[in-house]
Amino acid sequence: MTLASPIIHHPFNFSLGPLNLTGFGIAVLMSFLIAQIVSERELAHRGHDVEAAAVSDVLFAALLGTMIGAKLYYVVVVSHHISDLWSRGGFVFWGGFIGSVVLCFFTIKYKKLRFVRFADVAGIAIAAGYAVGRTGCWAVGDDYGKPYTGFLSVAFPDGAPPSTGAELMQAFHVALPPGTGPQAVLSVYPTQLLEVVLGFAMFAILWRIRDHKHAEGWLMGVWCVLAGVERFIVEFFRAKDDRLSWTMGLSLAQVIALGIVVIGVIVMKARSEPGPGSPGIRAEVVVA
Repeated sequence: MTLASPIIHHPFNFSLGPLNLTGFGIAVLMSFLIAQIVSERELAHRGHDVEAAAVSDVLFAALLGTMIGAKLYYVVVVSHHISDLWSRGGFVFWGGFIGSVVLCFFTIKYKKLRFVRFADVAGIAIAAGYAVGRTGCWAVGDDYGKPYTGFLSVAFPDGAPPSTGAELMQAFHVALPPGTGPQAVLSVYPTQLLEVVLGFAMFAILWRIRDHKHAEGWLMGVWCVLAGVERFIVEFFRAKDDRLSWTMGLSLAQVIALGIVVIGVIVMKARSEPGPGSPGIRAEVVVA
């Protein structure tokens, strides 16, 4: 039986004079642009004043919180090296999500706006931004999966890090096929593309049910469930070094994902019915 030939990946980057642009940086910027467009469109669709809602300020807080949270999580939980705060790599999704939520919460409260209103719209926006943002991980050859030689397998000779036997062993403690040399470039699961596909699937589901009849905030609960399930599944294919013995070998990201699912179910239950202090998603029409 002949194994499928792997796709050979090459990083996407180019220079404009002294400025070096990478696919990851472009994807991050595009993800937040898409999130802003979706947020503004949905708030307007629901009858809320987009300008008064200060979407740009909240999205800037989300961007800043994401960068800070993702880096802090990486340094504290993964690398344990303070110098990695200034490196170009090392951004972790759950850390970025937590940092974004915290900073957005304080920004929205400072502007005396409703956090749950933004949260309900954010469920759709985050899914769209996530799908676009994960193309950046593909562009630079980061966050790939375990060794794999089947259909659509990909080799990352210039990845971050390269998918060589030595890097997979040292960086991720991945068990290698017998006889694999340290400099051999292995093909792996293209988990970045799997996440792009699942991200778009989450967006499609949330977009389909965005005109729900529940209280504001319910849709964020749905996103939490979908995102938690998505991350839990993808982690089985990822090359990771944070498996925990006390959780039957699950990764730390999977433990967090299960917690996010539980939070999502609680939010959906708590925001299931509109009522006093828990309005629906449509702006109330005031009759003079």
